[in-house]
Amino acid sequence: MNYFEELYRKAEKIETKALVVAGAEDEEALKAVEAAVKIDMVYPVLVGNEYEIKRKIEGTVIENARIINADSPEETAEKSVRVISRGEGSVLMKGMIKTATLLKAALNKEWGLRTGNLLSHVAVADVNASDRYIYITDGGMNIKPTVEEKAQIIENAVGLAKSLGVDVPKVACITAVEVVNLQMPETLDCSILSKMNQRGQIKGCVVDGPLGLDNAMDAFAAQVKHVTGEVAGNADILLVPDIHCGNFLGKSVEYFGSGMIAGLIMGARVPIVVVSRADKAESKLASIVLAVLNASGN
Repeated sequence: MNYFEELYRKAEKIETKALVVAGAEDEEALKAVEAAVKIDMVYPVLVGNEYEIKRKIEGTVIENARIINADSPEETAEKSVRVISRGEGSVLMKGMIKTATLLKAALNKEWGLRTGNLLSHVAVADVNASDRYIYITDGGMNIKPTVEEKAQIIENAVGLAKSLGVDVPKVACITAVEVVNLQMPETLDCSILSKMNQRGQIKGCVVDGPLGLDNAMDAFAAQVKHVTGEVAGNADILLVPDIHCGNFLGKSVEYFGSGMIAGLIMGARVPIVVVSRADKAESKLASIVLAVLNASGN
């Protein structure tokens, strides 16, 4: 199966975007950037150790890319973010640099990429078992979010889903059970978020919960458990209780389900591609595709 094929076709039709790679010495990231350049999706700005970058891109289609030298991770992060702040980039991508270092620069009050919104990670899964992309949030940024933070996390995921063609995303607030249980505070959060959506405090989507993973994803499971509603069996977005659940669920797509997962950090002025060091170039390319589409509002 050619994962994310539909999104690749969409991305090929839109205007080429400037992609700023922070820590561009990363070979797998450079492979992904090269693949994106070959289909005229991006033109790269590579920030990091100039000597190492030039050595690694020599003889490739990106050997004439713009390179900005930086002598430390902190300088790499700052120069990358400043390129975006000056309007010279549409997407920020993490390369060989720690996520914390890059995000610290992105959140700088003077020249960073703050919008006033919470930053959160949205993973997009393409799996054989589903006829749609599944958005999992937040398994990468917020450790144990509050109800208010979960509302913002939903809004970030909804924004990404809409930019990828989902008109009214269906959001399932996932817990271990599909009923409110006072011994499980997460189920109370789910019911509050559902009510907030009904009263217009969370817009542009349909939110329901608590829901179990089975009855959020599978119509038969929802029917057997007598779970009804627009979201049951048809969820697009899975809001998880904490970072552990999101991390495990996202990685299980690849390691147990033979699918592919890509992802972005949302909530900043531009989408930020933050991928695991263990991710292969194909997965990193998929994340670039998500970012380009989101930056274009498609």
